Amino acid sequence: MEKHSDMSTRAWHHEVFKVLHETDIRQVAYVPDAGFDGLLRKCLADPDLSCTMLTTEEEGVALVAGAWLGGDRAVLMMQSSGVGNCLNMLTLIKTCCFPLLSIVTMRGEWKEFNPWQEPMGRNTQAALELSGATVFRVNESQHAAETVAEAAELAFGDSRSAAVLISQSVIGEKKWQK
Repeated sequence: MEKHSDMSTRAWHHEVFKVLHETDIRQVAYVPDAGFDGLLRKCLADPDLSCTMLTTEEEGVALVAGAWLGGDRAVLMMQSSGVGNCLNMLTLIKTCCFPLLSIVTMRGEWKEFNPWQEPMGRNTQAALELSGATVFRVNESQHAAETVAEAAELAFGDSRSAAVLISQSVIGEKKWQK
């Protein structure tokens, strides 16, 4: 199991949670990740949010599109390695002009212990941009909420894809725990 070594790096979760409410997010699609565990716990505890755990990230793209067609705003939360699973589905967003707000916790960066995370970590931003997403990057936790708010405004205001990449230095060092 993965565990963060520095719990103080997760203080941004509370502020981002407030932004999700302020932007009228009603549905949360996610593949569990320790990087946004605190944010996810807040979402799961909120009776006003419908949270759906996914088996694969590309299901989240379909869920977000369906939420929009049904009159709801949704967010897709995943780890950077999951972006590679979504590439084909992301063309749906661009082609059909659906809004997609995604929050992506990065791997393969600062203090990464797992070499399998490095290739997609290096290519996440480029993959999202090639699919038509506007990519925002958070390298300091104090900028997470304002960056998510800006991305949400772009996604829902212009019916397009906006992704917020939360750097590994923000989510904290991960270590295997027995």
